[in-house]
Amino acid sequence: MAMSMRQAGGKGSRGHGRRGRKHGLMSEINVTPFVDVMLVLLIIFMVAAPLLTVGVPIDLPETQAKALNSETQPITVSINDKGQVFLQETEVPVDEVVPKLQAIAKTGYDERIYVRGDKTADYGTVMRVMARISSAGFRNLGLVTLQEEGK
Repeated sequence: MAMSMRQAGGKGSRGHGRRGRKHGLMSEINVTPFVDVMLVLLIIFMVAAPLLTVGVPIDLPETQAKALNSETQPITVSINDKGQVFLQETEVPVDEVVPKLQAIAKTGYDERIYVRGDKTADYGTVMRVMARISSAGFRNLGLVTLQEEGK
């Protein structure tokens, strides 16, 4: 009798154990879906990043000046061919350029400010904007141009 109970108990527990392992909880982490999602996001950001740097469309004049090395992102004031003035990428009236510059300048009057004027823009408008910025006390003012090709 003892023998028959042992066999019955043994078979029952072995069969139950297999069934339990087959349908039990898995304690391993499946990283394949995570890697797939990360690769897709990486590709999306690699494609989208260059599109985010597009600013105000300006046709810059060309010069032989060398490019400046800058560690920080400067503030840009752009004047397009229609005479519209943009601070970074937001259009502002000429009278509001200086107060807005003073509000966003992190280092005060030592903030680097680049003026980008379209080569077909009115020279007077570009100079009027630069004069207002300079007379407000900003000392680090520069013009942005493209390097001439073939020189």
